Amino acid sequence: MISPILVTGATGNVGREVVRALRERGIAVRTAGRPPGPGRAAVRPPDPACAGALADVEAVPLDLARRETFGPALDRAPRARGLFLLRPPAIANVRDTLLPLVDEAAARGVEHVVFLSVAGAGENRLVPHHAVERHLRAGRLAWTILRPGFFAQNLGDAYRRDIAEDRRLFVPAGRGRVAFVDVRDVAEIAALAFAAPERHRGQAYTLTGPEAVSFFDAAAILTETLGRAIRYEPATLVGYARHLRRRGLPLAQIAVQTVLHAGLRLGQAEGVDPTLERLLGRPGRTLRAYVRDHAALWA
Repeated sequence: MISPILVTGATGNVGREVVRALRERGIAVRTAGRPPGPGRAAVRPPDPACAGALADVEAVPLDLARRETFGPALDRAPRARGLFLLRPPAIANVRDTLLPLVDEAAARGVEHVVFLSVAGAGENRLVPHHAVERHLRAGRLAWTILRPGFFAQNLGDAYRRDIAEDRRLFVPAGRGRVAFVDVRDVAEIAALAFAAPERHRGQAYTLTGPEAVSFFDAAAILTETLGRAIRYEPATLVGYARHLRRRGLPLAQIAVQTVLHAGLRLGQAEGVDPTLERLLGRPGRTLRAYVRDHAALWA
């Protein structure tokens, strides 16, 4: 039997695309996530385009808050040879969750971890990803770190309700520009790392899209594609945090999300990095391409 890659967060945007990208390369996959409740599927495809790729993926229970679930998820026959690791947005305390999972993976013979970090996490101690990166570097597991910038998929996820209900983008970005990166491209690089681990072992890749656009530009793209007016309303940091609180997000997630947005107005996300294009051998997908391909999300 072929040892699979264990993918965490498979019910989210990134994890689902990683599963799809791995399967397209013929790499065995198993998904891990919190045990499903009554009537809730363990793996939920993001859209019809991915449904076929994910329909028959084996899923195992793994709860980051319960260490006793780590070993069985990793040891399920055939034992996982690789781990795609991401930090769920609601988890700020990585010391008691992600770090023990990394240690358990090392103890269970996992050969390679691909960790989804964020741009700048190598130096930014304020984001939880920094501690995970340090732990990987200090451990004995082979690793590859992916540091994407802001996802184009934020428009269809974190910002979706504001766009669909209020016809606005409401973020504290000022006039800052962002080199939005498409999750589909990031997932392809994760698959590359597992397909040829010897080429990507010990590498930390900053991944951006091919162009930097402002949120005014993003609103114009949405307006043009959707056929109805979408405006960009710059938020203050305090106003944004209050907005997220009214949306029902937990305080830890609000803090992390606000910190990650705070640098946008200073241009911290506007740099276009050539790494993604070099690794894929083609330009990354543009924000316009993402909106065009997913227009139904904002219906």
